[in-house]
Amino acid sequence: MKIIDEDLITTDPIAFLSNEDVEVSVLRLDKIHPVVSGNKWFKLRYYIQEALEQQKRTIVTYGGAYSNHIVATAAACRIHGLKSKGIIRGEAPKQYGHTLQEAASYGMEFCFLPRSDFKMKKLPENFITAEDYLINEGGYGDKGAAGAGSIAYDKDKFDIVCCAAGTGTMMAGLINSKRTHTKILGFSVLKNNFSIENEIRSLLLNPLEDINIYHDFHFGGYAKRSPELIDFMNMFYSVTRIPTDFVYTGKLFFGLYQLLKSRQFKAGSRILVIHSGGLQGNLSLPKGTLIY
Repeated sequence: MKIIDEDLITTDPIAFLSNEDVEVSVLRLDKIHPVVSGNKWFKLRYYIQEALEQQKRTIVTYGGAYSNHIVATAAACRIHGLKSKGIIRGEAPKQYGHTLQEAASYGMEFCFLPRSDFKMKKLPENFITAEDYLINEGGYGDKGAAGAGSIAYDKDKFDIVCCAAGTGTMMAGLINSKRTHTKILGFSVLKNNFSIENEIRSLLLNPLEDINIYHDFHFGGYAKRSPELIDFMNMFYSVTRIPTDFVYTGKLFFGLYQLLKSRQFKAGSRILVIHSGGLQGNLSLPKGTLIY
């Protein structure tokens, strides 16, 4: 079941974000696989394991036309000899963007659903068979959270762990696997995504756990961006040599940077930021937008 090299994961201190009051490190999940990048493998691992155990032939999943999850699922299925199908939000584009092109290159078959049907998760007739294994959008579910909970870091060292939040699956897994003293902070990448707290809570082993999410750093919504965000991403890379994407990790590091500037953390705090990959999303940007 090992399709990525977890030995490549590094936990690197970031002098740029650290100061005399706090120490900040980053967990480089973006390094472990060129396609099944970052947290995607961890969220998929137990679904794929179960599909193979049940002798399913095809994995079906949901996502948008620019979804990292769609590409990661297609690539993971190809590696394991499984077929893949993607139920894509919205009408079929006249020309596929990079995400759909790459997923198609791994053999993924697409079905495009109107947004209203996609929201209600209406399954298209004749697209799914008894031989198919269904995974929710973003890997959301108990197995996705359990996979995210298997992300390894020194749990005794860090007081605060920060992550980007889309479906909340990774955040739920991190909460389930954390030490008692550790606080997990999520940075929502969607606008007005306040229902995410209930979605996370439904995946928690202890539903009474605190859920701490910042909703102020979405830059207009999912996959939205502004010159301020792009400028920050370029500046951050020039100083740290850590690439980020404009959908998830750029917003995560921008938000943390703002909190650090306003001294929001207790002196002596040791903070870990999880870089969840997703860099392929940057390929949709105009050439020259980013310096990396």
